[in-house]
Amino acid sequence: MRIIAGELKGRLLLAPTGRLTRPTADRARETLFNVLAHGNFEMPALEGARILDAFAGAGTLGFEALSRGAAFVTFMENWRGAAKTIENNAKRMKVEERVRVLSCDATRAPAAQMPVDIALLDPPYGEGLIPLALASLSKQGWLKPGSLVVAEVGAKEEFQPPEGFMIRHERAAGSAARFIFLGSAQAS
Repeated sequence: MRIIAGELKGRLLLAPTGRLTRPTADRARETLFNVLAHGNFEMPALEGARILDAFAGAGTLGFEALSRGAAFVTFMENWRGAAKTIENNAKRMKVEERVRVLSCDATRAPAAQMPVDIALLDPPYGEGLIPLALASLSKQGWLKPGSLVVAEVGAKEEFQPPEGFMIRHERAAGSAARFIFLGSAQAS
């Protein structure tokens, strides 16, 4: 896996061993970040943003955001092997001062030190984890009014936004996935 664009473009990301993670494919990441950069709907800017990469796996989404101008990324990953891989990638790329790795479950998030501008959620498909994570992240202060949430779901997976959130945009990400851009209902 490589970083697609930005200051870290072309840098290799190590992936955790085994099959417990599903890194977001290059083409899907390109789709996501094109929408973030060029979408014609109101969103927080990626440049200078504070990002949460929940269900981080190998951290591909968070590192791509960092490369494209995000100021700081917090990674949440409950599998310690993957969290350690993210820490190693940050050291290899010399960006450890711009990241924080939390070895925890996003559905039982710890209290936030500071809310984020954009939350990227890429849980295992079909397990209904997005509403649980959004409830926990909201309760623990990770999301502020106006935060953007990007949820990656299976292409054929049914999705209804949980109470307090509305779909702002939706985009196919290849044949296996799609991105759903959510905003808080009160912030629009």
